[in-house]
Amino acid sequence: MKKILAMLLAGMMVFSLTACGGKDGGSDAANNEGSNPAANDTGNDTDGAAGGAFKIGGHGPLTGGAAIYGNAAKNGAQIAVDEINAAGGAVQFELTYEDDEHDPEKAENAYNALKDWGMQLSLSGVTSKPAEATSTSHNDDRIFALTPSASATAVIEGKDNVYQMCFMDPNQGTASADYISEQNLGSKIAVIYQNDEVYSSGIYDRFAARAKELGLEIVSATTFTTASQTDFSVQLSEAKNAGADLLYLPIYYTPASLILTQAKGMDYQPKIFGVDGMDGILTVEGFDTSLAEGVMLLTPFNADAEDERTKSFVSKYQELFGETPNQFAADAYDCVYAFKQAIEQSGATADLSAEDLCGKMIEAFSSMTFDGLTGEGMTWTDGAVSKSPKGMVIENGAYVGMD
Repeated sequence: MKKILAMLLAGMMVFSLTACGGKDGGSDAANNEGSNPAANDTGNDTDGAAGGAFKIGGHGPLTGGAAIYGNAAKNGAQIAVDEINAAGGAVQFELTYEDDEHDPEKAENAYNALKDWGMQLSLSGVTSKPAEATSTSHNDDRIFALTPSASATAVIEGKDNVYQMCFMDPNQGTASADYISEQNLGSKIAVIYQNDEVYSSGIYDRFAARAKELGLEIVSATTFTTASQTDFSVQLSEAKNAGADLLYLPIYYTPASLILTQAKGMDYQPKIFGVDGMDGILTVEGFDTSLAEGVMLLTPFNADAEDERTKSFVSKYQELFGETPNQFAADAYDCVYAFKQAIEQSGATADLSAEDLCGKMIEAFSSMTFDGLTGEGMTWTDGAVSKSPKGMVIENGAYVGMD
């Protein structure tokens, strides 16, 4: 009888440990890719976290063609959460990400699942269209959002509680033109951009305007759409025939990899200059990465930087995920630490409702200065961040600072 009783007690202990496991600093929640967090949570509809941890939610493409961006952001945010929780301070976090597959409608579903879970702070979306789709909901529900990488102006326009850690599209366009001019990178510039993608078209519009102000000569400006992003022969032929010695690509890395491949087939070898959406081109499956040698881009993050904070982050990321982090991971990491600083500055507590916390975050973010992996002395005005980009070039399969 004693043996039976002991076996029953042991079984009950195993069950108890299993039921309570996986909550080390909230890391289990963040591994909940695409599932409904509300299904395993009693949730209180953003009325405050009873467990003493602030609930951070985010949505991004964890599967599909843009998954490199979503998973990088999710992983970077998780490292920050784990570091903060391990330090054992007054501020603790839970993190959950939902998969939006880079689709605005699915982003709305992801947002609603996170809201049901009890999200108090949001990392919003990773890519612009999905983040734009949910930004109105964030504003209506008074849930403060800080997106790591959704850079379209529409994400923050008219919403006093939606902020960006990344450069806005217009800022990237202006900074690109300034950098090309200052470094004298090309005398005749061709541009290929995606006209049905707000990220790409937004950057191009400001780039073209700034290039005109600076006297940069754009000899060709051609477009493509989501449906036509497989054949760039017409665009490349026009650029080559116009004598362009610099090809500016304000686009994501997947079409960029095809452009580089097809340019080689045409024996066209201009200098290539891109934006942060091209960060990830070295990871494209089947892509000959030697074609990216010499590609230049602006990004707020240099994984080769020698400061201790960057070295520590890169080392942890490589150990956990087997690859070098891109700027999407670094921006998300910074978002979590910016939340922590704003919470400490405002005196917020985890039992606050999302709406009450939102007011405190607006006050803190509109007045604080933040130092992170992606910039020092960062400030925010009307949700837009002010920080300096870094020029990078790909050499020997790695990003190297140009400045």
